Amino acid sequence: MTTTDTTTTPLTLRGAFTALVTPFTPDGALDEAGFTRLVERQLDLGIDGLVPCGTTGESPTTSHEEDDRLIGIAVAAVARRGLTGRVPVIAGTGSNSTATAVAATRRAAAAGADAALVVAPYYNKPDQRMLEAHYRTVADEGGLPVVVYNVPGRTSCNVDASTVLRLAEHPGIIAVKEASANLEQIMTIVRDRPAGFSVLSGDDSWTFALLALGGDGVISVASNEIPAEMTRLCALARDGAWDEARALHERLLELMRTNFISPNPVPVKAALAEMGLIHDVLRQPLLPLADELRPRLRAALASAGVEVAGGTLVAA
Repeated sequence: MTTTDTTTTPLTLRGAFTALVTPFTPDGALDEAGFTRLVERQLDLGIDGLVPCGTTGESPTTSHEEDDRLIGIAVAAVARRGLTGRVPVIAGTGSNSTATAVAATRRAAAAGADAALVVAPYYNKPDQRMLEAHYRTVADEGGLPVVVYNVPGRTSCNVDASTVLRLAEHPGIIAVKEASANLEQIMTIVRDRPAGFSVLSGDDSWTFALLALGGDGVISVASNEIPAEMTRLCALARDGAWDEARALHERLLELMRTNFISPNPVPVKAALAEMGLIHDVLRQPLLPLADELRPRLRAALASAGVEVAGGTLVAA
């Protein structure tokens, strides 16, 4: 269970958090109604938290105004359910400009977000001293608790374990989303982190391993498709039901892999479109999933418990 008490205790992140896709209309505009439906479905199926405006949400091609609107929709949906403080909204606010990241974090705070997911600066390749200064500035000036997002495969910049652990001592830096695929690095962070600092998997296929090491959950792509299953996977691990958790992870593994047979979020948007949840529309340079890959996607969905009926995919 994710808990927060903004008056007495810091936000603690534990469980499955969906890195939400951003649906677009057939002409490429922001599909606010479609996004609202996606968020409502997530809440219906018991997700632990929502992450709008990340890489899976195509943040490189959405405007600041669109990001603000997406965050606001998610916050409002959580509030309508009376879940404010129990289902946090963690807004993607990262940039390779520190000033831009601070400004985006302030806007997310004004929109009611609970925390900010801040990707390591990309392309300009700061060193560890510069990375630490970047995150401290966002935490000091952005007005929200910060989740460090380490994904060197996209940024060409690894946030070393020693840097994460120094940042973890900052009261405004509450978690790391670890997508380095470096087991030794992840183990070091889990072992040496201070109390209250969460370690979340940034790769669905690493979720079980990270939980077994003592990590806290996942910021997930697959939970766009299967939120209940990803939430259950984390809950089983938290309860010590390791055999059941491993069996569930193994059943979901092919879908986790298949979601990355083309650049994220191309496959997951194709799946959601065939499930009747969104239009299969992306903003260039991304394009819809190639036709020859769609049979593999359908098979992976079926293996994860999403049934194929009459050529239409529906949630099982």
